[in-house]
Amino acid sequence: MSLYDPEKRSQKEKVPTEDGSLTLYSAEFDECYHSTRDGALRESLHKHILPAFSLSETDKEELVILDVCFGLGYNTLATLHYLQEHPIDAKVKIYSPEFDRDLVASLTDFDYPEVFAPFAEIIHRLAEQGSYRDEKVEITILFGDARATIPEIPDRIDIVYQDPFSPKKNPLLWTREYFADIRAKASKDLILTTYSSATPVRMGLYENGFLLYDTPGDEVRTGTIASLKPLDLKPVDMELKKQRNPQAASLRDGMFY
Repeated sequence: MSLYDPEKRSQKEKVPTEDGSLTLYSAEFDECYHSTRDGALRESLHKHILPAFSLSETDKEELVILDVCFGLGYNTLATLHYLQEHPIDAKVKIYSPEFDRDLVASLTDFDYPEVFAPFAEIIHRLAEQGSYRDEKVEITILFGDARATIPEIPDRIDIVYQDPFSPKKNPLLWTREYFADIRAKASKDLILTTYSSATPVRMGLYENGFLLYDTPGDEVRTGTIASLKPLDLKPVDMELKKQRNPQAASLRDGMFY
């Protein structure tokens, strides 16, 4: 059984979001790339970049980020925007799985928010070559199946933006086995951010040894922060959730293969 429909992959349309930035609707997944309610740019900043950098150890030689999946590149570009305003000494390496090569190739014509204007050359390089490098940043788009490319990443990962299509639409990027692959590549300080607060997602993370927290702040709807070490945030009590809902279970690869 295939969860994907290549015949519909090119069927996309621009959709405005609440903060004025644009996203795309995908016919293949019957879902937008971003929350239209939270706003594409606001979602990237407040569900991923700001919490990740506020909680991460950035005083190191390299900071390795996994951006799942590249899509329109908002998370990667919002990271560059953040670093422009809050420079760090570490070299930043971003790996981003993406199976839609045609989408990436089309991004030179996408109407990005004005804050991404300084990165026009980077967008062109990514669209044409799938990678970009300078003395401070390396970006590599990993074309193909994320389940195959993530285990091949050569570095330990410090930050994960867990941002594929939703568990209902793209479940193989939300299973317990998938999160085990993430755990296997994680640094001891890994911070994972995601828009999802669904119980099966949190169970998959918890079963892999992650501590869980609600996304701080009130700019966007609640998501999840996951860490391998305690954070100065109020934890989500997963044992209590399991007691209250004995049927709670993670998603498993065998449900979909």
